[in-house]
Amino acid sequence: MMTIGVRGQGPGARILEKEISDYQHQTPGSPESHQPRTPDPGPRTPDPRPLTTVAFATVGCKLNQYETSELQGMMEARGFRTVPFDAVAQIYVINSCTVTSKADFSDRQMIRRAAAKNPNALVVVIGCYAQTNPDAIAKIPGVDLIIGNQEKFQLLNLLESLEKQSEPVVRVGDVSTEESIPVAPLPRSTGRTRAFVKVQDGCQHRCAFCIVPLARGGSRSQDPKVILGRVRELVEAGHQETVLTGVDIGHYGWDLLPRTTLAALLREMGKIQGLRWIRLSSVLSQYFTEELREMVTRSEKICPHQHIPLQSGSDRVLRAMRRPYNTAMYRRLVEKLYRAVPDLGLGTDVIVGFPGETEEEFEETYAFVESLPFTYLHVFSYSPRKGTEATRLPDPVPPGEIKRRSARLRSLGHQKNLAFRRRFLGRAVELLVLESRDKKTGLLTGLTGHYIEVLFPGEDRLMQSVRNVRIADVQPDRTVGALV
Repeated sequence: MMTIGVRGQGPGARILEKEISDYQHQTPGSPESHQPRTPDPGPRTPDPRPLTTVAFATVGCKLNQYETSELQGMMEARGFRTVPFDAVAQIYVINSCTVTSKADFSDRQMIRRAAAKNPNALVVVIGCYAQTNPDAIAKIPGVDLIIGNQEKFQLLNLLESLEKQSEPVVRVGDVSTEESIPVAPLPRSTGRTRAFVKVQDGCQHRCAFCIVPLARGGSRSQDPKVILGRVRELVEAGHQETVLTGVDIGHYGWDLLPRTTLAALLREMGKIQGLRWIRLSSVLSQYFTEELREMVTRSEKICPHQHIPLQSGSDRVLRAMRRPYNTAMYRRLVEKLYRAVPDLGLGTDVIVGFPGETEEEFEETYAFVESLPFTYLHVFSYSPRKGTEATRLPDPVPPGEIKRRSARLRSLGHQKNLAFRRRFLGRAVELLVLESRDKKTGLLTGLTGHYIEVLFPGEDRLMQSVRNVRIADVQPDRTVGALV
């Protein structure tokens, strides 16, 4: 779903920047495996060692960002002090992504930046790139520890005896055997207005282009009692919006005993007092049962915003991708959602240049996207991933052609986004004021339920509150409002 985003420590970057989508899918484990397992953060007293400062960088999706915040909370509970990634630190932790070759490049770039900033620091690489290609990371000078997705919550224990040496320590296990989701301690304070909650991990589909099942393993769901408890804690800590994240959250609950659903989880979340908004990160079209459609279109607490991956508007390409839907199914769902919520914010992901995609098939995709009321697009240039079926397909699309097609779709996405925001001109909208000001203008920044970022003048005391703002100006690169 987006351009690769590298997130350093500190207040969040722009909301509307594209991010790598929470892709999807899984293989269920045994019912016993879904009992929550809490990583031991160790004693809560400060660690007396000189390695006290740690800097984090996250490449990729919201799930990676969430897991970074969990690790940060665990390390701060042990006595480490978090500093910005561009600062001199004793430990650098890079939470990596590998969904595209551009993500791999960003991973390597962040690793080299850390090693150059402080050659004496310990450099730790975790996440999906570490899981799928630890040998490549081990060749980068300065890396001291490589941890896979199954072992990332052992970070504190692995740091205990870690010292700089000529060869990195590698702890990467078989993620396909993972059958539970760790429950990390709630961070003392993230400083963020919106809170992310991981409800699911792994993937049960085997899309031809996707490396995520190899990086994340099979789909497993978090116990609903654990999720609801975490959301209550977050509300008590002052968070008014909760974003449910995972790899394939539409599959939530299918692997639990007793079986449950995402709609049932949302219903229970809606009963939590003080929670203003619930936002879903990304849900595949086939998971929108009648029960889920009713929930997301009628609940006052669920944001009028959905992100539903498409990947292609050509049925032949969708079949080659092994996507579990076709364009007619997708169109019917979008039409039903828009009849219920006419102002729905609707985002999607599109992959351009999948092997064998002809010019005619790309035009089918362009026409399909143009015909539907999308409000933003995350356009990806196809990137071959070792171990995926698509790498064996014939007729690769030339890079220059992929670039041309991607540019056309991105231009269409900008047009649709501008047209959507202009619909709100002169209207009052409710938004959640974020924790930092816009860097270019110095204005406050708010996010509406429709996923529109609005800039407006106001005092710092308004941050992290829900306010009404009237949209006064809509420009190609920003939306400006004024407090009602």
